[in-house]
Amino acid sequence: MALNCGIVGLPNVGKSTIFSALTSAPAEAANYPFCTINPNVGIVSLPDQRLDFLTETFSPKKVVPATVEFVDIAGLVKGASKGEGLGNQFLSHIREVSVIAHVVRCFEDGDIVHVSGKIDPADDIETINLELSYADLDSLEKRLEKAQRSLRVQGKDEQKKAAVVISALEKIKPALENGKPARSVELTDDEKAAVYDCHLITMKPMLYVCNVDEDGIKNGNSHIETVKKIADEENSRVVVICGKFEAELCDVEDKDERKEFLQELGLTESGLASLSHAVYRLMGLRTFFTAGSDECRAWTIRAGDFAPKAAGVIHSDFERGFIKAEVYSIEDLKQFGTETKIREAGKYRIEGKEYEVKDGDVIFFKFNI
Repeated sequence: MALNCGIVGLPNVGKSTIFSALTSAPAEAANYPFCTINPNVGIVSLPDQRLDFLTETFSPKKVVPATVEFVDIAGLVKGASKGEGLGNQFLSHIREVSVIAHVVRCFEDGDIVHVSGKIDPADDIETINLELSYADLDSLEKRLEKAQRSLRVQGKDEQKKAAVVISALEKIKPALENGKPARSVELTDDEKAAVYDCHLITMKPMLYVCNVDEDGIKNGNSHIETVKKIADEENSRVVVICGKFEAELCDVEDKDERKEFLQELGLTESGLASLSHAVYRLMGLRTFFTAGSDECRAWTIRAGDFAPKAAGVIHSDFERGFIKAEVYSIEDLKQFGTETKIREAGKYRIEGKEYEVKDGDVIFFKFNI
């Protein structure tokens, strides 16, 4: 399954506006439901001050940032799990992403139609979560039936596997029946692995995106607080964005001017940068760097990856013939200024195959094939 983030929500909550600002590749946006039918896909460069610092230090010929893939999925409506509003098609698109960004409308504007005729974030969230839970319940019933059949007719090994599947699904089922996500259910590692092939939508990590107006960015509002309360109960994260402002900010090319616009709203980085970073972390991704006069590049790995695995991200030969990794941190470079001084300070490390790569490491790999 791809490492990407699906942007979901009710129609007319600002999903396509946010997506267009993220990717600077406009998705169709209009003031009526189901404007987006086929999902739009965009690759977004991940803003990273650490890469900016490396660029300033080494003045490389080429700079390559890490990226995040976003998928703009059409608005869901009540009854989507039963096929309403082309629901089956939309739900299938959500199944294909690895994490979900649930956009919730948290602003008042009489000129922009709300699908239910009122601004009520709690009700909007409940509508989406219920539809996703009901869709998962249908998948669960089919998988449970298959596992129960295996328990009756298969050999001992298959019966043992089926028993684990049944145990997990019977824990998840009551939650889904009550509109709660599968991820809210405590499962053992074996149970999680056993139901992975169900591809339950509500098992995916989710964060909430409050789409607000400029006043909401500056002063907050009750709608944001409602979403934060719900997110706290689910142990989810909230990112606050003004989609309209972000779209306007994308048209400003001068860095100093962009900074001034952000400062006017009391922001240190754009809402889109905050969203991209939050999604990246939610997917369990981390970044290490290679740096030099030819190129400074951010490489993406999974949290917990060891040095050979990280080397393999650069080239499979690096992993196959891994010898060692020469490592220092961005913070070391900030403190000492040059690689030579890092060495002199004893901070330039030689690491082997059992080294777990840290977020922010700068690495030079040695290999032999």
